[in-house]
Amino acid sequence: MRIQTTPLEGLLLITPDVFADDRGYFFESFSLQKYAEVFALHTFVQDNISKSQRGTVRGLHYQIGKNAQGKLCQVLMGKVLDVAVDIRFGSPTFGKYFAVELSEENHFQFWLPHGFAHGFSVLSKVAMFHYKCTAQYSKADERSIRYDDPSLGIEWNVDDPVVSAKDKNAPLFADIDQDFTY
Repeated sequence: MRIQTTPLEGLLLITPDVFADDRGYFFESFSLQKYAEVFALHTFVQDNISKSQRGTVRGLHYQIGKNAQGKLCQVLMGKVLDVAVDIRFGSPTFGKYFAVELSEENHFQFWLPHGFAHGFSVLSKVAMFHYKCTAQYSKADERSIRYDDPSLGIEWNVDDPVVSAKDKNAPLFADIDQDFTY
C-alpha cells in the first residue's frame, strides 16, 4: 500500500497492493490492521454504494457537528472525477479544491476527513462508487454547496451535467456557515 499526501492538508490518496494475473485481480479494499496508522483516530460506521450514469454530478455534500463524516472513497466499476473542497475556516487552503480520477483500473482510494465538502462526476458510461463513512447519515446535519459555484471554479469534465434538484439549489460557497475551523 502506498499513501500520498495532496496539496490540501488532510486529504490522502491511497494505492492498495493489487495482485493481478490472467484471471483478473485481487486487493484488500480495507484492513483495520494495514490501515491502522492512517485511520487510528477514526472508526468507520457506514458503507455506501451509488450507481450513476455518465455525466452525473453528485455533490458537493458534507455533514456537520457530531455527525461530521470522514470518507474513504473508491470506484468499483467505471471512472469518476472525485472532488474535495476545503471548508475549514482559517485553513490556508480554505475554498480550494483537489480533484483526482478514481477508476476500476487505478484502484485509488481517496481519504477525506471531515472539514471537506465532497462530490464527484461520472466520466464512464456507468460508475459504481463506494465510500466508507466515519459517521452515520444524518439528514438534520447534512449540508451542501452548489456544484457549479463560479467562485470555486471546479471543472467537472462532463457536458450537460445530470444533477439532482437538491444539488442544483444548494447554497453558494460564500453562504456556508462556519461549521469547521482549521
